Amino acid sequence: MQTYHPNQIEKKWQAFWDEHGTYVTKNDYDKEPFYALIEFPYPSGQGLHVGHPRPYTALDIVARKRRYEGYNVLFPMGWDAFGLPTENYAIKNKIHPEQVTKQNVAHFKEQLKSIGFSFDWTREINTTDPSYYKWTQWIFLQLFKHGLAYKTEMPINWCPSCKVGLSNEEVVGGACERCGTQVVHKVKSQWMLKITEYADKLIDDLDDLDFIDRVKAQQVNWIGRSHGAKMRFALEGTDDKLEVFTTRPDTVFGATYMVIAPEHPMVQKYRDRLKNIDEIDAYIEQVQKKSDFERAEMNKDKTGVELKGLRAVNPLSGRSIPVWISDYVLMSYGTGAIMAVPAHDERDYEFATKFGMEIIPVIDGGNVEDGAYTGKEEGKMINSDFLNGMTAKDAIETMLDYVEAHDIGKRTTNFKLRDWVFSRQRYWGEPMPLVYCEDCGWVPVPEEELPVLLPDVENYEPTDDGESPLASMTDWVNTTCPKCGKPAKRETDTMPQWAGSSWYFIRYIDPHNDEALADPEAMAYWLPVDWYNGGMEHTTLHLLYSRFWHKFLYDIGVVPTKEPYAKRTSHGMILGENGEKMSKSRGNVVNPDEIIAQYGADTLRVYEMFIGDFEKGAPWSDSGVKGARRFLERVWNLQSILKDGDTYTLENEKAVHKAIKKVSYDYENLKANTAIATLMSLVNTFNDNGVLSKEDFRTFLMLLNPVAPHITEELWEQNNLGGYLHEHAWPQYDEAKVQDDTIELPVQFNGKVKFTVTVAKGADEDTVKAAVQSNDQFEAFLGDKHVVKAIYVPNRIYNIVVK
Repeated sequence: MQTYHPNQIEKKWQAFWDEHGTYVTKNDYDKEPFYALIEFPYPSGQGLHVGHPRPYTALDIVARKRRYEGYNVLFPMGWDAFGLPTENYAIKNKIHPEQVTKQNVAHFKEQLKSIGFSFDWTREINTTDPSYYKWTQWIFLQLFKHGLAYKTEMPINWCPSCKVGLSNEEVVGGACERCGTQVVHKVKSQWMLKITEYADKLIDDLDDLDFIDRVKAQQVNWIGRSHGAKMRFALEGTDDKLEVFTTRPDTVFGATYMVIAPEHPMVQKYRDRLKNIDEIDAYIEQVQKKSDFERAEMNKDKTGVELKGLRAVNPLSGRSIPVWISDYVLMSYGTGAIMAVPAHDERDYEFATKFGMEIIPVIDGGNVEDGAYTGKEEGKMINSDFLNGMTAKDAIETMLDYVEAHDIGKRTTNFKLRDWVFSRQRYWGEPMPLVYCEDCGWVPVPEEELPVLLPDVENYEPTDDGESPLASMTDWVNTTCPKCGKPAKRETDTMPQWAGSSWYFIRYIDPHNDEALADPEAMAYWLPVDWYNGGMEHTTLHLLYSRFWHKFLYDIGVVPTKEPYAKRTSHGMILGENGEKMSKSRGNVVNPDEIIAQYGADTLRVYEMFIGDFEKGAPWSDSGVKGARRFLERVWNLQSILKDGDTYTLENEKAVHKAIKKVSYDYENLKANTAIATLMSLVNTFNDNGVLSKEDFRTFLMLLNPVAPHITEELWEQNNLGGYLHEHAWPQYDEAKVQDDTIELPVQFNGKVKFTVTVAKGADEDTVKAAVQSNDQFEAFLGDKHVVKAIYVPNRIYNIVVK
């Protein structure tokens, strides 16, 4: 028997699969389709780390099993390759982003192939390929033509050092996450996508999807739908009114002050009448250093400034109330103004108590109790005129009717979801396929002229004024209007990285089609994606954006389904051995190349699937890797007890049938850890029995193959088990042979279990009684008591009543 040499075996089978097109998928419309999708990676310069293979292997297992069951499986891979990290690396190292991307993709692909995934590489896509982003631009044009893409002035987080607009998540403590420079807010003209038009559908259609609960919850919370009223508060001595949205119009009598965003236009409109404008300006300058995320989510210490000289009128009570600015109110959410009801809102209560504002309870037994906020909300309305004595539920409906009847406001549904900022003033992204004409405004590039190619530039560094590097390319920028033929200028903003990842799963279906996103017949066959797995960090924005694009394409008749994904699961991260997230700065990153070189790809796959509950994070363990390798060596050594025989051996038959049932279930439910444990136990059974027929071995190798494809293919071939393993069908179990012949029957004394006895399944009462009374523990528990009666529930319990 040869020694187990995984590196030789694995290279052999990877070459075989490539040469024979083993995992190439055909559009065989007579077969049952199964589309398995994983999030395509961003090809960074660091290459893969051991966290990447975990989700890939889990769905690779399912894909392999489904092929053996006769499904036509689509399991593709590609590259989400536009974006800021590559551009920053290119700028730092003076290498063109296109060259950086090619190098990174080649390295990633080599690494993925070395792990033995059953991807169909003939369908490989790359978001930076013009033949791909031609269709990204085409989708954008459809959004533009249907009024869902528009340009508007938007505040952005600007880093003066990096010369780039930053997302809220890239601003930490008011500074740029990358360089530490204080961020300033700039107003910029930005392209927006009207995702809010689809907000209701994005929530309501979740009901029909097989998404895990926490994914659905994140989607719903991010969209943040709430029902209530928009109400108008007059500003004293002006013709203006402040509009607020509230889900609790029943509490308006308790509104004792208002808070508006520091950026609210009323601040600047009435600055001449504000008596403390210097204090206000200083506060606004301080607020501009914070991101919206810091202001809304991390704001613990309430700050604010009263607008002295500007007051509002409570439209129900008629009382004059002060108006403040505070950083916790955002112009980008709602109306940029709130009515504050400190007796019944914790945030308002904290603000009111800090600044000495009046607190008027309007619900009896409500939130404030002995000067402290309790969080309770119960009882009936008080201090509320015609609402007094009503329950909150009745008061809400009464107030909604009242404000509409008296033209104070109207019923409204509000969303936390904002329209999608779609512009980036960077080079490495898809060019916007639009030109600006002084006479015609924004005009789309004719579809037959797509793609608008990203021009080759010598200098792709960001500009001092915040414009895209493309803005300085006058030969490219200056063009003619497709509508009137007069001089025009191209849009120099590029699309965000989210663009290419919002529809990539469609392109996999027909990646070489130059006439359409994909062939309609092929889309009807493959969509929606049957199973999509990815990280929890992408279950809000990426999932929302891609669902939005897909729903839009469905509405205009391009795709055949209203949802892109039928099922979504998520995985936990692999952490460093110290239990912390892997990162270069922490020095705890594990390179899969090193694990493969030392132990083999199958060991890496077995270990990552055996590490623990798939949905939870798990720390890396070198000793665990060694344990996985020892298991595979034991599998290899099973050859020493292999005998001829095309039926299961009597000694192993029951254990094999049990394993088929358990492993089949576990793979489909992302419980490969317990499936592997079952297979480890089966190896023990084989060795304990000292016998293994070829049929025993065939079934075992097939069950292990989705996790460890190389060693199982090799053992199948070496031992002449018939053709190639990947040509065979998934084994079936016999339910009768899964059942045990004997059971452990609990024995109770006066209803409490004291011991168990082993009896034949279905044994009669006399047989069970004899087994119980002959047990060594029977006399001990009976003691000096006597048996009153015995109750036997077949195969369940034997209860002895004693006195």
